[in-house]
Amino acid sequence: MAFTEAERTDVRRYCGYPAFGAGTSGFQNWRFYQAYGMLEFRLNYLTGSEEAVVRRYIGTLESLEAAVPAAAAGLDVGKAGPFERNPDEIRERSRLLDDWRRRLCGFLGVPAGPALGDGGVRVVV
Repeated sequence: MAFTEAERTDVRRYCGYPAFGAGTSGFQNWRFYQAYGMLEFRLNYLTGSEEAVVRRYIGTLESLEAAVPAAAAGLDVGKAGPFERNPDEIRERSRLLDDWRRRLCGFLGVPAGPALGDGGVRVVV
């Protein structure tokens, strides 16, 4: 079963790639990013079992992503009774999220996109 457009958008976003837009028009599309083209190719030609794995990654990443802003709810409390908040919680949760994003990239065989800060994507001119 092919990915929905929402799933494709999530995969691109989690892999660190910019919005795809309306397709292959204009100067900023997959033709100018070799790795982006590879990602689009992979999304189009994964087997059913591989799509199932990617969908599991999406589910995990959605919950990890939601946990980062939720952790911000306790930023105003340094210590309350026996509870003591972890001052590094948001950084640790963000690091965990990015680790899982890189795992998805590894499974798809594409370098992490520019939003993951690896610098692995180069513009081809």
